[in-house]
Amino acid sequence: MEKLILLPVFVQVLLTSVVMVLMGRRRICAAKNKEISVAAFKTMNLTGANEQVIATSRNFDNQFQMPMLYLFSVLFTLQLGLADVAYVALGAAYVLLRVLHTAVHIGSNTVRLRFNVFLLSCAVLWVIWLRLLWQVLVG
Repeated sequence: MEKLILLPVFVQVLLTSVVMVLMGRRRICAAKNKEISVAAFKTMNLTGANEQVIATSRNFDNQFQMPMLYLFSVLFTLQLGLADVAYVALGAAYVLLRVLHTAVHIGSNTVRLRFNVFLLSCAVLWVIWLRLLWQVLVG
């Protein structure tokens, strides 16, 4: 089970990497089209950049926020020897919701849908942490 719990982690790493590459491509394209100056990258002042550049940059930043709590939960679960099918399933659900959130964020960017997917992913993450807390305190 210890190996299976890492599969969603690998998907999260892949997601972050894909967003990073896409962000770079969109920034380079915006600079080539003179939407933003190359000097803007010194301070990351993306004023004037198109919505795709800004949304992709924000999404990349998002990959280092709540997903870090997921990654820590996996480390603790492994360290405590608690890995089981439930953690694998919850982790897979969390990461799939993060993939969906990213697709919406850097795609249509429908705010209501994006927010609802984000909240659902947070709810799954809270279940992971509450389950972990319960097992540490009671188990």
